Amino acid sequence: MGPIRALLSDAELTEQQWRVLRVVQESGDIDPTQISERACLLLPSLTRILQKLDDRGLIERQKDLEDRRRQIIRITPAGEQIIDDNLGASLAVIAQTRAKMGAEKYEALLDLLNELNRSEPSKAD
Repeated sequence: MGPIRALLSDAELTEQQWRVLRVVQESGDIDPTQISERACLLLPSLTRILQKLDDRGLIERQKDLEDRRRQIIRITPAGEQIIDDNLGASLAVIAQTRAKMGAEKYEALLDLLNELNRSEPSKAD
């Protein structure tokens, strides 16, 4: 994570904030529970992260029109720009890691991490 942390430090983001931005970007309009599950974050932590991203203008929140108790999260143009500015470098770090480990070990690692994630109780519980 060292190279990723350095990259995100320059963008003034934490790893968790980056994950949340990427989930929101990839998913489109999404509610916090879904973000929590996809980003592997507990809801209380996600609440703080969303507040910081909102304060920086990287996401926006609005009430769901059908269920007013529910929030919908959307990435802003500023959030998109941060991802655009850093995605290439992030993908390069991933490619370097894969090259160092070898494709087979890298894929095995991802499979094991996904299995670990599926075996844990729901983050929303």
